Amino acid sequence: MRVTRSTMGMPVTVEIVDPNVTDEMIDQAFTYFQYVDETFSPFKDTSEVSRFNRGELTPTTVSENFQTILRLAEQTKRQSHGFFDMGTPPHCNPSGIVKGWAIFNVAEQLKAAGWKNFYVDAGGDIQAHGLSSDGKLWRVGIRNPFNLKENVKIITPGEHGVATSGTYERGQHIYNPHNPAKHIEEIVSLTVIGPNVYDADRFATAAFAMGAKGIHFIEQLPGYDGYMIDRAGVATATSNFHTYVVT
Repeated sequence: MRVTRSTMGMPVTVEIVDPNVTDEMIDQAFTYFQYVDETFSPFKDTSEVSRFNRGELTPTTVSENFQTILRLAEQTKRQSHGFFDMGTPPHCNPSGIVKGWAIFNVAEQLKAAGWKNFYVDAGGDIQAHGLSSDGKLWRVGIRNPFNLKENVKIITPGEHGVATSGTYERGQHIYNPHNPAKHIEEIVSLTVIGPNVYDADRFATAAFAMGAKGIHFIEQLPGYDGYMIDRAGVATATSNFHTYVVT
């Protein structure tokens, strides 16, 4: 069963290829995504993030999940030498970490429910498990930022997570915290393969904020690989990225 719905401001797809999948199981996954949207969207006045930004909540009075996100954000900020920064009130925006975290949690819920073969895709960030309907590893396309109908690479991440940061769809929504007034223009897309999708997502955001140096940061992270496309259409990959590419 494959279902795509719009939530969190993007298309979200959940596909389970095991037999006896129920609508209820799919609905539970989307209910969780809806909860994440209602909690962490900085664009909803009633969300915890908005209340936090207005000073109605503090780091100690937000929910346990929000405290988890705050800890993950601070950890990522340290690990990326300050290039990941979700800001502070009144400008806190956790979208650079929440999407991957939500995908990962839904995937864990599906595994806990006993499903063996599935994938979860939110806005192009993916966590797969097991095999696709053709009995092979799930395949993930890396989109051509200059022609969105085309993939430049097809990869098989296995149990790893995949996340892509870029400006080709949403414009300049990622900034360099060390120079926030300057747009990141030298690169247009950076895909990261990591141990899971929430790690891939947070480091893809941080690496993109570094500009052309981001791919070198990913190269130095143990257990991670990446694929960067610059504004001239030139691609740079980490040394082990080729092991995931479908030939």
